[in-house]
Amino acid sequence: MVKKKSVLVVDDHPLVREGLKVIIGRSSKFEVVGEAGAASEGFRMVEELKPDLVLLDISLPDESGIELTRRIKRALPESRILIVSMHSKIDYITEAFKAGATGYMVKESAAERLLAAMESVATGEHYLDSPVSHSVIEKLIKSPGKDAQITNGAYGSLTSESKRS
Repeated sequence: MVKKKSVLVVDDHPLVREGLKVIIGRSSKFEVVGEAGAASEGFRMVEELKPDLVLLDISLPDESGIELTRRIKRALPESRILIVSMHSKIDYITEAFKAGATGYMVKESAAERLLAAMESVATGEHYLDSPVSHSVIEKLIKSPGKDAQITNGAYGSLTSESKRS
């Protein structure tokens, strides 16, 4: 039998935590090992339980989930964090990934998507929920920022013919 991945749920709304636990309980791959309603409690539990996956809200009473993500990643760099938030603004999404989140989904998503997101994130793949991915791509396309720089050293060894392909 395959060992279930351990999950810690950090959200300030008890009803949301209960709902997440019910959805996760439908899966044979995950097991909720703890829950917290505040960042300080969540961080303590991360250090104590060392869960495989943390489901984390952005809006917490004592600290933002984005800052908590930074603290978790500094303490346990191998942690996988899936942000589950009501916020769909690109600024929140960008900051969450910069802080070290492995995935981001909005609370308005279908329950089935949560388990798919958890499976992706648990294996180290980045996950971006489809309701927000379109807006993120649109913003990136319309951004008047710097051109992307290719940092892969192999790019420099390509011939001009290869680069045009």
